[in-house]
Amino acid sequence: MAGVVVVGAQWGDEGKGKIVDWLSHRADVIARFQGGHNAGHTLVIDGQTYKLNLLPSGVVRGGKLSVIGNGVVVDPWQLISELEAMEKAGIRLTPDDLILAENACLILPWHKDLDAAREGAAEDAAKIGTTKRGIGPAYEDKVGRRAVRVADLADEEALDMKLARLIAHHEPLRTGLGLPAPDGEALKAELLEVAKRILPYAAPAWKRLNESARLGRRILFEGAQGVMLDVDHGTYPFVTSSNTVAGQAAAGTGLGPRAVSYVLGLAKAYTTRVGSGPFPTEQDNAIGQRLGEVGREFGTVTGRARRCGWFDAVMVRQACAVSGVDGLALTKLDVLDGLDEIKVCVAYKLDGETYDYLPATAAQQAAVEPVYETMPGWSASTQGARSWNDLPAAAVKYVRRLEELVGKPAALVSTSPEREDVILMRDPFEGN
Repeated sequence: MAGVVVVGAQWGDEGKGKIVDWLSHRADVIARFQGGHNAGHTLVIDGQTYKLNLLPSGVVRGGKLSVIGNGVVVDPWQLISELEAMEKAGIRLTPDDLILAENACLILPWHKDLDAAREGAAEDAAKIGTTKRGIGPAYEDKVGRRAVRVADLADEEALDMKLARLIAHHEPLRTGLGLPAPDGEALKAELLEVAKRILPYAAPAWKRLNESARLGRRILFEGAQGVMLDVDHGTYPFVTSSNTVAGQAAAGTGLGPRAVSYVLGLAKAYTTRVGSGPFPTEQDNAIGQRLGEVGREFGTVTGRARRCGWFDAVMVRQACAVSGVDGLALTKLDVLDGLDEIKVCVAYKLDGETYDYLPATAAQQAAVEPVYETMPGWSASTQGARSWNDLPAAAVKYVRRLEELVGKPAALVSTSPEREDVILMRDPFEGN
């Protein structure tokens, strides 16, 4: 059995959607294991663009089982919306194609209210940059043991009990934020209505996945966001509300760690970040503007312009270490075409000392200064390249240098948004 985990090795937006879709034709099962619909994946297939937030990226390929694991927090209305969008695009997903973990927790309208109100009330320096989609408050209710789970939608008595507990917790929060009191009866009616649409997909996902593993099926685990947004290992508190590292693939699906045979870490050939938080290599200048324009750096979920900067080898090396990455998938190499020179961060300076890792405190992370190595750029195009021979010599040297600095081999290099524009060096399903 081969199990491949795909994680972002930066702050998300590394192009996981395309790579997961590209790998999915080698897989039998594709499983999301954390996050919510704050994750945005854009796929470009035969000129048609698909934007997914909650559904696994593999849904656009027929004959694959897609799984939304228990580690995902699920907005049922968003799920229905995406299912309808897929059907309009000619892709009809049945319970044979898609499984929703029955023990996954739900995102409710109350969570969105809290998310938006808190972010709106925060001082500018304290704003996290949340998507305001309720993900954080939903995870709070999960760990507080009061969440409504998918299975509760089939049990009205259990739903009444859960809503009573939620009201006891949410009512004072909403009062303090100037929000209307929670209406339990109205929410119950909405949930019972939406239950008709999503319960047909509900199943013990852990059981189906374990059966697939025993049968030797190839499983592709799809992560959301990036390692540096991990609630434990990221640039806290400017992080997401879940564990984004590869280890979460086991907990977030109900499969043990032995199900994972390879961890693929995705990184852009430069760096981007959406929202607030430290960004040592950010280029708030013409270079950053150029990277954003050429790379079309706008968030799939929010539409916000992404902050852009040079590749940070220190950060990616750290992300690979805490997530057990075996190999890299380098994306958007073509965005660097035409630059005279390219810089790579190889260390940080802080208070006269050199660091080979990103310190833990927010103050230190904001204060570090990058130490750059400068490499020659290339004038020839890399766009659409599908083999090493198609790349300019300087581009090959750049990729090789990133391998050295990060300490991981490149398994894949993506050279455009199109699905097939990939240079394959190592097939993750074939191992190291």
